[in-house]
Order: sequence, then structure tokens, then C-alpha cells
Amino acid sequence: MQDPIEILTQLLGQNLALLILALVIFLTIGRAVRIVPQSEKFVVERFGRLRSVLGPGINFIVPFLDRVAHKISILERQLPTHSQDAITADNVLVEVETSVFYRIIEPEKTVYRIRDIDAAIATTVAGIVRSEIGTMELDQVQSNRAHLIGRIRDSLANVVDDWGIEVTRTEILDVNLDEATRAAMLQQLNAERARRAQVTEAEGARRAVELAADGELYAAEQLAKAKRVLADADAYATSTIAAAIAANGMEAAQYQVAVKQIEALTQVGQGEGKQTVLMPVAALDAFSDAFKMLKGRP
Repeated sequence: MQDPIEILTQLLGQNLALLILALVIFLTIGRAVRIVPQSEKFVVERFGRLRSVLGPGINFIVPFLDRVAHKISILERQLPTHSQDAITADNVLVEVETSVFYRIIEPEKTVYRIRDIDAAIATTVAGIVRSEIGTMELDQVQSNRAHLIGRIRDSLANVVDDWGIEVTRTEILDVNLDEATRAAMLQQLNAERARRAQVTEAEGARRAVELAADGELYAAEQLAKAKRVLADADAYATSTIAAAIAANGMEAAQYQVAVKQIEALTQVGQGEGKQTVLMPVAALDAFSDAFKMLKGRP
């Protein structure tokens, strides 16, 4: 009976070539197939030179000749917040905090044209920010921040296009001033507020005068209208009396005189408290005549 070890040795000796061939095939397939994640791209080199860029999914390369040299993430990235000093057009020193978002769209350019992409972008942003702020005054920097961000993004996109990246967003997080500038701006702000308060007060006083004048004008107009109405009434009454006198003679005139005398005596007798009214005899006769004429009226 043969030893089991000898049997195993004979089997391996007879099938060694097949085992080696299977191992080689397995390694070849393993090196030829590359599965790329959705968020990455692979840069393939052959003998140290760029061969191709593999996209997401299953890809095949030439085994033992090609190799994956770089695995590049295509996810959006954010640079760390960076601060740089800049001088505005009106010679004010400001400290600007910026943040940039970008993603790699052409890995072959990013790998072979630039070594430290983050540092390169940060340096470029600093130069563009200084250049753009240098053309604007401080008030424009504060009030037109969205416009400034757009100009920085456009300028940065033109510069980094050769690096195979896309700038998706740029942000100016803050614009800081030194203490002296802040104190000067605070004084200017307080002076502006005081000026506006004085202007508002003057406008209010002027408006009050205008309203008072308008009120007086309106009152004068209404008084004039009232006087015109009274004058028209008196003219109508006079014309009516004149017509009555023309129609009835002196009797109508005497009747009107008697009515006026009675009204005058009534007003004289009205008043608060006790009072004594002295009237001449002619007035009493007129009063009596008036009553007689009133009784005689139909």
C-alpha cells in the first residue's frame, strides 16, 4: 500500500502545470478587471505614460502592462476658510474671509499639470480677491457682495480651467475692518443718523406749516362761500321785499318794519338774570302798531 504523501506528491507532479496555469489565469483576470466606484475616476498609466481614464463601472485594462496610477474622487470639495488682506479703492485695509467649492472633472489634467491643487486654488483666490477689491470702494464691497462674489467666481473659473477642475461656488464669509476704521465708520454713521433726524424734523415742521396754511385757506374759502350765500339770501330777501312793496304799497313796508322791531325788542328782553329795559314811548307805540298790523294779517 502506497503512502498518502507519495500519492499526493504524484498528483501534484502530474497536475502542477494545470495549477500554475489556473493561478496565472486568475491573476490575469484580477489585474485586467477594474471596478470603479460612482464617486471616483481611475487614471491608468502604461510604462509611466498616461494611457486612459476609467469611469464608474466595470473596466478592462491590459494586465501587467497597464496599472492604475491614481484614484481621483470627483465629489465636490470645499477649501478651508482662507483670510487675506486687501486694500479698497478708497485706501481702506480690510480682511476678507473666503471659501471655495470645486470638483475635479478631468483627472488627467489635475494629476499631470498641478501638484497641490488646494494650495494653488487658495493662492489664486487670494490674488483675485485683492485685485477685485482694489477696484471697489468700501461701501461698494459691503453693499455689492453678491456682485463681487460673481466676479471672483468668473475670474477663478477662467484661471483653473487648465487644471481640469470646475469651481461650483465661491463665498465671501466676512469682511473685517481694523479698530480705527470701525471707529471712524461709527462716527460717520452717527453723524448721518443725526443729519437724517434733522432733515426729518425740518420736513415735519415744513409739512405742519403747509397743512396749517392749507387749513387757513380752506377756512377762508368756506367763510367766503358762507358770506356769498348770506349775500345771495339778503339779495333775494331784498328783492322779495321790494316786489311786495311794489305790489302792496307802504303797508308791506310797514309790516316788515314792525316785524324787525318785534325781533329787536325780543333780543333786548332775552338775557341771563334779572334786568330792567328802558324803552322810549315811540318804541312802545311801534310795538303796539306792529301787533295791530300782525293781527290784521291774514
